[in-house]
Amino acid sequence: MMWAFDATSVIGVVGAGAMGAGIAQVAARAGHHVVLADAMPASIARARAGHIKALARDVEKEKRTREDADAVLARIHYAEGADHSAFAGCALVIEAVVEDLAVKRALFAQLERVVAPSAVLASNTSSLSIAAIAGACTHSGRVIGIHFFNPAPIMPLVEIVPSLTTDVSLVDHVQQLLDSWGKTTVRAADTPGFIVNRIARPFYGESLRLHEEGAADCATIDWAMREIGGFRMGPFELMDFIGNDVNYAVTCSVFEAMSYDPRYKPAIMQRRLVEAGWLGRKTGRGYYDYRDGAEMPAPNTDRALGERIVARVLAMLINEAVDAVHLRIASAQDIELAMTRGVNYPRGLLAWGDQIGAPQVLAELEALHAEYGEDRYRASVRLRRAVAGGTILLG
Repeated sequence: MMWAFDATSVIGVVGAGAMGAGIAQVAARAGHHVVLADAMPASIARARAGHIKALARDVEKEKRTREDADAVLARIHYAEGADHSAFAGCALVIEAVVEDLAVKRALFAQLERVVAPSAVLASNTSSLSIAAIAGACTHSGRVIGIHFFNPAPIMPLVEIVPSLTTDVSLVDHVQQLLDSWGKTTVRAADTPGFIVNRIARPFYGESLRLHEEGAADCATIDWAMREIGGFRMGPFELMDFIGNDVNYAVTCSVFEAMSYDPRYKPAIMQRRLVEAGWLGRKTGRGYYDYRDGAEMPAPNTDRALGERIVARVLAMLINEAVDAVHLRIASAQDIELAMTRGVNYPRGLLAWGDQIGAPQVLAELEALHAEYGEDRYRASVRLRRAVAGGTILLG
């Protein structure tokens, strides 16, 4: 199959939630005509209103002219209902529906009956198997993962994820298209969580473990990771921002897909917050209270305590990044790019590991393993080899 995209290619997006609406805006802003569809009329209405507001804000900030903003909006066709015939003329259709494998497989089977043989079908899944989604299609070579980060118009990173069945020639074409949209692209293997959602799990998981053990409260851990670690947001405030339901669902998905590896085990605390409906900022309660009149708790700013917290979480993160290189999830360069551009880490984890020193990172993990006796703290083979051979982690 000859794959090709150009400025005249029509882009389809299924699902008009925050992510789908954002992807549609990105494609329209890049000059493409876009078909944005959702079975729920209310979702379409919210998406259109969001686009109008976002483009008006661009005009107000003089990022684009009124005429340009109107042209972007005019390139988006909003389609209501479950009939997918609106995608018949699309060169690429990106799904951004609920993170449920059965739902996505059914959707892809339906789309394949509508689009042209040369059309590409892509999933914006953050953690599900692209091969499993593609398995619902007769022509699975046209299926690929294109994972944007929320909000799509602002976050630069896109993970491109081919499956075992993806036509190898398709990957370059998709990457070139997304590069032309101004995105920073990386390639990831079709493994649970891809790059970012796999490597970032300890940022949340180990912080939750520290809290559950009573080592420090949420405010103190957040303070330590921001002020000492240099992260833009602490883990608890970030989970509240993302939505505890969303973060917990990704954690569960990766844990299950990784055959229940204890390294990715979800925390009971997060599960309880989800069960209680304390989903973060969007519900007014999460790890913090965001209701009117509520006061944010003050952290314990003892620097020695903060440094111990950061060292523990950082060792887990570095180990995860090292293991991702070892298991060929992505290249070392793409891993560094993904973590700095995708989740705004202050520096690449591999370079950070080299700065700290592989022996010190290994010593931290071995001390945790000796103390807890859990496979959760096992060190990557690549990390051990780096220590034994005196080599660097990045390279």
